[in-house]
Amino acid sequence: MTKIPDMMLHDGNTIPQLGVGVFKVAPEETERVVTDALEIGYRHIDTARIYGNEEGVGKAIKHSGIARDELFVTTKLWNDDHGAATTRPALEKSLERLGLDHVDLYLIHWPAPEQGLAIPTWEEMIELREAGLATSIGVCNFLPEHLEPLLAATDEAPVVDQIEQHPYLQQPELRRLLERNEIRTEAWAPIGQANEALLAERAIVDAANAHGKTPAQTILRWHIQRGTIIFPKSTHKERLQENLELFGFELTNEEMDAITALDKGEEGRLFTHPRDLN
Repeated sequence: MTKIPDMMLHDGNTIPQLGVGVFKVAPEETERVVTDALEIGYRHIDTARIYGNEEGVGKAIKHSGIARDELFVTTKLWNDDHGAATTRPALEKSLERLGLDHVDLYLIHWPAPEQGLAIPTWEEMIELREAGLATSIGVCNFLPEHLEPLLAATDEAPVVDQIEQHPYLQQPELRRLLERNEIRTEAWAPIGQANEALLAERAIVDAANAHGKTPAQTILRWHIQRGTIIFPKSTHKERLQENLELFGFELTNEEMDAITALDKGEEGRLFTHPRDLN
């Protein structure tokens, strides 16, 4: 079974660097997909209330026979549950759907800046951690303009910021801010949700051919070597296995640099901008 490295979080907990995501996995398929992932060695599962499939994740965990302390489960707070009075009930409902008494990581899913509730929501997230309902807490899709007020208002930095991150959108300014505050970067859409143009880039294809790997594996390995936490999604067991096979090869410095040079800045963003979802 592949040994997936753990990464240290600034709160003293650890997280597997590679997991499996269930974004856009249909509720009726989720139990099977997570069961397959657990059988081949994944221990890190990333879900969210808005995905509508927490129940399937919970069923797979329950039937797996794997000890709870061997698993790392993430879920997320949706925008309509922001606020001091609604954050805890939202997590309690997620825990009920998951069949768990705590999650390993609870994230604010989007900053929802027009609501203006990020700080009281974050303060309640801290309370949830202290109550033992979440071992670690973090955010998703927070840009510097969202993170800096949060950091200024509290003494608690998120342990991770889960952001759109792939060779076309690398957000170096944001990553530097995260590194200064010991916040880990998690990448959603790490291969641009199988973006055809990205997978066909010469720098990626050449590196893939040099190592006998697929373009997708090559991009995922690029993330791994940059110290990014990733959880690519697939509903196919063979692709889940393929995504797990990232630790028997290493990209050269030249290959890493060639892939990094593909960054398009904001023009490379393929999905919703954090300012636009409230």
